[in-house]
Amino acid sequence: MSTFAKRERLLLADLLETAGPEAPTLCEGWQTRDLAAHVAVRERRPDAAGGLLIKQLASRLDRAMEEFTAKPYEELIQLIRTGPPRFSPFNLKQLDEASNTIEFYVHTEDVRRAQPDWTPRELDPVFQDALWTRLERTARLMGRNTPTGLVLRRPDGQTAVAHRGTPVVTVTGEPSELLLFLYGRQNAAEVTLDGDKDAIAKLHEAKELGI
Repeated sequence: MSTFAKRERLLLADLLETAGPEAPTLCEGWQTRDLAAHVAVRERRPDAAGGLLIKQLASRLDRAMEEFTAKPYEELIQLIRTGPPRFSPFNLKQLDEASNTIEFYVHTEDVRRAQPDWTPRELDPVFQDALWTRLERTARLMGRNTPTGLVLRRPDGQTAVAHRGTPVVTVTGEPSELLLFLYGRQNAAEVTLDGDKDAIAKLHEAKELGI
């Protein structure tokens, strides 16, 4: 049975393949080759991937990224498409869904929205609800260093508090767009912001959103 994570994985692989290794992405300083290497390292080098969060592992992550970036681009795409090694925890459906649904969705949009002719995707309500569930669980972690109070609101009125503080900025949009905003893609997310004008400006430029 197909899962959201698997669907987004295959879509990401297809987009990377079509874009080629030197296309821009929304990840600052990264072209598509760098993004593909990041995805492969995350699944195949857990000893190094922790360098994203743990300073002591940063040099190991840098070496792993150099190793994977040097691989033929077609090989990187195939590594993403076929998924993690057989005995990887990511092969467990529940962990795959919990860990990769957002990861692959955000990186898919990193590729799509960096292109000048991109258009919004039509996402079905079930997927939007799944993204909202994950957003509620991670909102406070991802928004912990936000320079303002931050409330996320769906068009139907459901809200999640990402950061307590004043002044408060309320960001309204579909869960898919709120995720992009909360994960540091503020300028690419199709959302509306309500609140103090200076606070909104700070939030748009904030580097603290995301990991």
